[in-house]
Order: sequence, then C-alpha cells, then structure tokens
Amino acid sequence: MPATTFIPDPHQMYLARQALQGQVVRTPLIRSESLSRRFGCEAWLKLETLQPTGAFKLRGATFAMSKLTREQRQHGVVTCSTGNHGRAIAYAGNKLGINTIICMSRLVPANKVTAIRELGAEARIIGDSQDEAEVEALRLVAEQGMSYLPPFDHPDIIAGQGTIGLEILEDLPDVDTIFAGLSGGGLLGGIGIAVKSINPAIELIGVSMDKGAAMVESLQQGRPVQVTEYASFADSLGGGIGLSNQYSFHAVRQVMSQSYLVSESAIARAMVHFARQEKMLVEGAAVAGVAAMEQHRLDMRGKKVVFVISGHNVALETFDQARCLAAIPS
Repeated sequence: MPATTFIPDPHQMYLARQALQGQVVRTPLIRSESLSRRFGCEAWLKLETLQPTGAFKLRGATFAMSKLTREQRQHGVVTCSTGNHGRAIAYAGNKLGINTIICMSRLVPANKVTAIRELGAEARIIGDSQDEAEVEALRLVAEQGMSYLPPFDHPDIIAGQGTIGLEILEDLPDVDTIFAGLSGGGLLGGIGIAVKSINPAIELIGVSMDKGAAMVESLQQGRPVQVTEYASFADSLGGGIGLSNQYSFHAVRQVMSQSYLVSESAIARAMVHFARQEKMLVEGAAVAGVAAMEQHRLDMRGKKVVFVISGHNVALETFDQARCLAAIPS
C-alpha cells in the first residue's frame, strides 16, 4: 500500500472513529477498586479485551482495510505480526472477503496462530523474529502485488488505535495519566496524538518487557535499531520497529512522557493479580502498566490513572507458567 507522508492528526482519528462505528466495539472504561486501593489512585481499565478478536488491534486493521481500493482488495493483503495484528487482519479480511496472508515468527504462541487460521487466513511461520517474517511479507508484495498493512507503522493503523484515546477522554475527561504497552508504537502513538491534542498535560507512559524492547532501544539511540527478540509473557510487545520506520517512531517520540521496562516476574504477578482480583485472564502485554507501577514503585497517589488492557489472547499453559513464576519470592 503506498505510503503517505504524514503522522495522523486528531482529525484523521475522528474520521477513523466514524468509519469504525458498528465495525468494532466501543469498549468500556471501568474503575478497578483493587488497584485503586493498592496504589492510592483512581485506577481505571480500558477493556480492549472485549473486541471480537480479543485485542485492540482490530481498530487499526479494520480502518486500514476499509480504505483499500477494489484493485487492492482483489490482490489481497499480507502482513507480519506477533499474533494480535494478524488475527485482526484475518478477521477484517474474512468480513470483507479479502484474501489475507499472515507472516509470523516461531516465537508467536500456537494459540494465536490457530486463531488466525480459523478465520480463513494463511499463516506462514518464518524465522525467529518479526523482522524475518516481514521479509517474507514484503516478498509477497513485490512478487504477487499484495497490499502490505504493517502492524503499527502506517498512518491508518495509528489513527485507528488513536480512537481509544478519544473514548478515554469522553469517559474520563480529567484523566491524569495513561499507561499503554509499548511495542511498535501504534497504540501509544495513536492514543497520545488523540489525547494530547486536547489536553497536553496528560501523562502518557509506555511500558515494555526488559529484554528485546525495540522501541525503547531505538529512542535511546535516536533512530530505529534492530534488537534480539526473546520469548516473554508479554509476547505482544515483542518484535522490531523496522529500520525504515516512517511514522510510529516519530509519533512515540512526540507524545510519550516516560517509559519503563519490566521484568518477567513483575509481568507474571500482574497477570495473576488480574485473574484473582479482577477475574480477568489477560495477556502479559495487557498488564505491563500495572507491572511497572509495582516494580518501579511509581507514585500515582491522588491521580486518575487509566491502564489500557490491550488483549486477552493468552494460552492457558502460558498463564500457568506465569502463576508458577509469580509464586516464587522476589
């Protein structure tokens, strides 16, 4: 798909919101009494787990695919993914009658690969990193004329994810701080553009696992860099940001207030907390913000804090592993 030359602005996010009405769920923002007591703040949960595909990625994928021309739809769509974006592309393609191919590395959990195939998409397992999977996706673009919709570095993807920010402001206009998982930057960048255009004082905090955090490393280096990928409870936060990143790197650099890295044990404890106290089985990436609050002892007392609960596509065996790790004294 031809690249455009802009980072999406709030107007583009309002257009995305109109296009997504009736196509994705306007997810609820609910108060967490357990986290409010624990951290001495007003803790709110933005439940993207309630999307039909179980994760926020459906927003960007649906908006981007809705803008394809008839010719592009006929040639099909290809992407690379750590799982949730691929599932979103497969879901939208199924609804629109568009052939889709999802390229993923061997690190993508089997439950996510199975879910993609059940939606009628072709799943190709390539190499040990998202960067290797992307090479295959771009080969299909060159050789078969398919349209490439990347998991984050695309204006329409970023705009679609930014609709989360618009909804947060409608439900909690005086929010102080928003925590979001930081991977390729589409989620955090989109939310940040939306909320900071209305209230620049809102603090936007990105959280990544402490090994293989490509966006954090790239921001430190001042340019997109390649990192080694590792297995993680927060597998959705894995993958590179692309050495030719055009949009999401700049969006994150523009809007993010602070970033934190969290350990696997902190992620595991947050996952177990959600199962026990919130009665939610969620991915590690979804609770990275809560993990950061605990591990780094962040002081949010008296503030209104939103945690973007990004997805629930976690395998039961993965949760069992997290529960075992969480039980080990730190």
